[in-house]
Amino acid sequence: MLRPLAAIALALLCALSLVPAQAQDHSPAEVAAIKDAVFNGPGLPVMGNAQGDAVLVEFSDYNCGFCRKSAPQVMALLQSDPGLRLVVQEIPIFGEGSRFAAEAALAAQAQGKYAEFHRALMAMRGKAEKPSVLRVAREVGLDVARLQRDMQSPEITRRIERSLALADEIGLVGTPSFIAGDRAIFGYLSKDDLAELVAEARAAK
Repeated sequence: MLRPLAAIALALLCALSLVPAQAQDHSPAEVAAIKDAVFNGPGLPVMGNAQGDAVLVEFSDYNCGFCRKSAPQVMALLQSDPGLRLVVQEIPIFGEGSRFAAEAALAAQAQGKYAEFHRALMAMRGKAEKPSVLRVAREVGLDVARLQRDMQSPEITRRIERSLALADEIGLVGTPSFIAGDRAIFGYLSKDDLAELVAEARAAK
């Protein structure tokens, strides 16, 4: 039997409505713009069905243990739900290695290998640092020299800063944070818990 989302939220000690932390200071138009940036921001990596009827957003860090633990659950949900669009917001909050990994992952989009690289980074052993990230990049067949050049793009920096600012604006407390519809939940979620979150968002449409 699936736990109600309220029980999941209580267990994780964090359940947020997807509105800015200081919602009273924002107009409805500003709130709508923030939601649009969360779900449809320019350049955001997308996995699953790009035209899906439901969207799950994950704010994550490659050095976050619970992000790594959640990754197989997220992938399992994507495989079982052909109508799901997964959007990843890269928020490197665990130091320089996390920042390097996030920059590399976003740069991998230019080579069409974001999804494969993302999965490999989440599955890697040890800390994500420059040597380990580049090793994983080679293992998934990325052109590492090109990757490192692309990582220097100001657009990569802007994407990461936008995601970090959004996380702060919404009031997310850490990684992983999952958002679907108007609900945001912090912490590890199983495939079934994620599926229930997505189902709630679908039903609310």
